[in-house]
Amino acid sequence: MDSGSKDTQQPKELPIVLVHRLPSINFPPNSFRHRLRSHFHILDPHESPEPYDSFLSRHAHSIRALITFGPAPISAEFLKPLPFLELVVATSAGVDHIDLPACRSRGIVVTNASFAFAEDVADCAVGLLIDVLRIISAADRFVRGRLWPVNKTFPLGFKLGGRRVGIVGMGSIGSEVAKRLSAFGCSIAYTSRNKKESVSFPFYANVSDLATDSDVLVLCCSLTEETYRIIDKDVMLALGKEGVIINVGRGSLIEEKALVQSLVQGEIGGAGLDVYEKEGDAPKELFGLDNVVLSPHSAVTTPESFEALFQLIVSNLEAFFSNKPLVSVVSN
Repeated sequence: MDSGSKDTQQPKELPIVLVHRLPSINFPPNSFRHRLRSHFHILDPHESPEPYDSFLSRHAHSIRALITFGPAPISAEFLKPLPFLELVVATSAGVDHIDLPACRSRGIVVTNASFAFAEDVADCAVGLLIDVLRIISAADRFVRGRLWPVNKTFPLGFKLGGRRVGIVGMGSIGSEVAKRLSAFGCSIAYTSRNKKESVSFPFYANVSDLATDSDVLVLCCSLTEETYRIIDKDVMLALGKEGVIINVGRGSLIEEKALVQSLVQGEIGGAGLDVYEKEGDAPKELFGLDNVVLSPHSAVTTPESFEALFQLIVSNLEAFFSNKPLVSVVSN
């Protein structure tokens, strides 16, 4: 047989996916990058010597899907040079950096990563709550600072079991928080955009009423125009002097100046914060308060959550390119 007549299987052409990120945000680690590129043809404008706009213009006709890493904004203006874009895959649980109405008007579907992060973020929320109530971080500083032999006694902590916990946002993360705190013997109630028929916990139509009937508020909701500074001074006063606020959502869910004032003046009992109004800039007034626990937006940063994120990204993209149902669509 003539060698020229042999069947030669051409390598399968990989689906094209655009990476959208701020120049200061590194593309995922090499292993993550390599694995993505084994599934998709990745276009990253920041890796090209070509000007950004020129790069997008040259590839625009072939870009139907993009992955956005970090807080890089996706606005109506950004979408204009991408006329064939149909899918935005966010690598965060929150999508406040994405103009959802602009995407909807273009028929662009948005997915997020809340499924991938839910368990680890819930673990962190519960850890922050236990730390605040039992004063664990303060106790650690007490021992390391060699104050134990000098002061002899340390303030009493508080029991977690039996606390009334109000969850703000009963999505995938809020549901995992509820599951964990129910096991501790806490009573759970929630507020959300809508009452969820599949959730048996008491529903409150507004956060002020929820705060009035709660010892703890755990913030798990997305940041939207409706939830911006949803926790204001009035909500804090409704929560009361022994109330605790845990925030693993977004910093701007809370009126931060009012929170600082309430904590400094003893108008609420404590707080556990993983997020802040200005990323990387926690209020210095909180640094000396033993009833406040601060973490650097690290609720999602575990190897397990990053592996789950990779699997979720691939699942959503493969479903999209195969015309199958997406895994984690952001509801309108």
